[in-house]
Amino acid sequence: MHKNKIGIYFLVITAGIAILTAFSHMSCIAIGESCYRAQLAPEPIIQSAINGTMLAPVGTIFISILFILCAAYALSAAKLIVQLPLLNMGIYTISALCLFRGVQPYHYLLCSLTWLVIFQSLPVQFGLFLGCCFCLAFVLLMLWLNRHITRRVNQIP
Repeated sequence: MHKNKIGIYFLVITAGIAILTAFSHMSCIAIGESCYRAQLAPEPIIQSAINGTMLAPVGTIFISILFILCAAYALSAAKLIVQLPLLNMGIYTISALCLFRGVQPYHYLLCSLTWLVIFQSLPVQFGLFLGCCFCLAFVLLMLWLNRHITRRVNQIP
């Protein structure tokens, strides 16, 4: 299988996960406080959901838009939609943020020496997976593109 196809598969899977994550976050607006707790939202967001203030729904919409933006960049890198501005920088930034967010709980594991921290942050591990998918897929696509362009340039008389 070509590196190009593998990279595209990773990017499409990443986009799908990001879209599902956006929808799961948006479900908190309808479900309420228990959904925010299940998704490990910060306490001020949970209190906002209980009190009915605008912080929880506005924050949820903002986070969901960020996940949709991640999906759009993944689909753009896979060339399934129009190329978005600053595609390379966007993909690398999203990868770095996802990887950082996914690795973050391991710091707490070292400090508290308990695996409970890792299992409580299982949704955060999806961020680690997304970051790896973004990075691996984009690197594979860039390697394929570089090799493909080099072949074409060498064929020019």
